[in-house]
Amino acid sequence: MADQTDIAGDPAFVDGFEAAFASLEAAIDSSRIPGGVLGMVDLAGNRMTRATGLAQRAGGAWDGGDRPMTLSTWFDLASLSKVIFTTPRILALAEQGIIDLDAPVTSIIPDLRQYAPNGWERAVTFRQCLGHQTPFPAVEPIYTYDGDPQRLRAFVLQREWRAGPPVYSDINYILLGIALERIEGRLVREMDPGAGFGFSADPQQTAATEFCTWRGRLLSGEVHDENCAALQGSGHAGLFGTAASVLDFAHGILQGNASGDQKVAWMRQPLSPKRTHGWELSYDGWSGGSLCNASVIGHTGFTGTGLWIDFERGRAWTLLTNRVHPSRHFDSGIVALRAAVGDAVNSH
Repeated sequence: MADQTDIAGDPAFVDGFEAAFASLEAAIDSSRIPGGVLGMVDLAGNRMTRATGLAQRAGGAWDGGDRPMTLSTWFDLASLSKVIFTTPRILALAEQGIIDLDAPVTSIIPDLRQYAPNGWERAVTFRQCLGHQTPFPAVEPIYTYDGDPQRLRAFVLQREWRAGPPVYSDINYILLGIALERIEGRLVREMDPGAGFGFSADPQQTAATEFCTWRGRLLSGEVHDENCAALQGSGHAGLFGTAASVLDFAHGILQGNASGDQKVAWMRQPLSPKRTHGWELSYDGWSGGSLCNASVIGHTGFTGTGLWIDFERGRAWTLLTNRVHPSRHFDSGIVALRAAVGDAVNSH
């Protein structure tokens, strides 16, 4: 029996949720993913959430038996950290006039490539980082270079990065996280992550992720992303939360849109055909499925998480799974599952 909470009166809302949840259950029944939580909320406050499957499988280093997924299960949100934690804080600083989105990141981090005054990295702006419009590579194994988190920050800032075409890059948000640290005078992990969120979680209450060969243990309640772990907190990953906290955040964004919040306007503003400030736009083949209208924005996380917000219809949905448990080296079918969930939600 699935753990569930239903507070909804709109039949279309309910039907869309039920169809989407059937896709999640099918993925679990086929052993593609251990478990997951699906949630939907709308501007009026209607909400449905349901959990199914396992938060942790028995076996390997874990001898406590299967642990069921529940509505109170915490998840490593992975790259949802970018849009739930980092993006709103950068945009709030811009709204307050503390940063200029079109100014180079060096306006806050003057030592970025300080030995190369003409280096292209020094011209990168906050807006470009938010929209992933920089030449930084998609990812770099920063954790393999050194064990000291402050030296790794120095490595990020002083490395001569190979330039390429604009791609979705964790480096953009690592830099934004360092900018937040410079402005606030404290590490990301020391900042308030917001109500219902944290930078770690009780292992017994968290969906397990992967057996990490670098750390030599199964991860539960500690960040999955190796670079974030090595940096001991970063702007690109590291946030933990429940389905309820993610839906609360999404509901706040819907309310902000209705009230004309400038930060939400920026989140919706296209910076490229596929991206806004922080978020992805709806496009052919994207994670939200083929039936999304043009107002929908969304984002996913490597561990198997995702959040999509539909401003035209005034609703949002989140799919949180532990698809990397116990290994990422397996075709979990998460790409097809996300699309199927989105199509089910939007077909009603």
